[in-house]
Amino acid sequence: MAISAEAVKELRDRTGVSVMQCKKALEEGNGDVEKAIQVLSRKSADVARKKADRDLLAGAVASYVHNTGQIGTLVLLSCETDFVSKNEEFTKLAYDIAMHAAATRPQYVRREEMTEAELASLREVFLPEVAGKPENLQEQILTGKIANRLKEIVLLDQPFIKDDSKTIAELLTNASQKFGERIEISKLSCFSVRG
Repeated sequence: MAISAEAVKELRDRTGVSVMQCKKALEEGNGDVEKAIQVLSRKSADVARKKADRDLLAGAVASYVHNTGQIGTLVLLSCETDFVSKNEEFTKLAYDIAMHAAATRPQYVRREEMTEAELASLREVFLPEVAGKPENLQEQILTGKIANRLKEIVLLDQPFIKDDSKTIAELLTNASQKFGERIEISKLSCFSVRG
């Protein structure tokens, strides 16, 4: 199937990945842009997994202070090379994450930062809420309630405030595919006048 230049351009504008990757995804999706986006999404997760053990030797620090001057964040978004860290889109991603964190004020960057005791405590909080539910559904309901709470307190699990169809983790995965490097939030600090 012949892929039109317009379809490649549309997919590139929507995803930011290379022309060659867009063309391959469109070929795999039989020319359908929406299917091609799904193909790219699937492939970006594979790319991120392959790059997971690479060293992060560069990055960008971004800050965001809300217009009230009472909430602010600092984010260290790390990558492998200076070439990527100086890219305008990379620094914009770092800024967007800082802005997102100022709005949501997560307690953790990733789930792995939580202790077993904190996870157990979270489970205990929701146990009374599922007590009256059918026994065969209690564990499923409990898991859902815990997952929803984690979306509130864990940055990577949160839907991105500018596009809630993607989580922060998915933004990083997509950026890894786009830039061809491992990208990770190494540090996050949130500040507030009200604590």
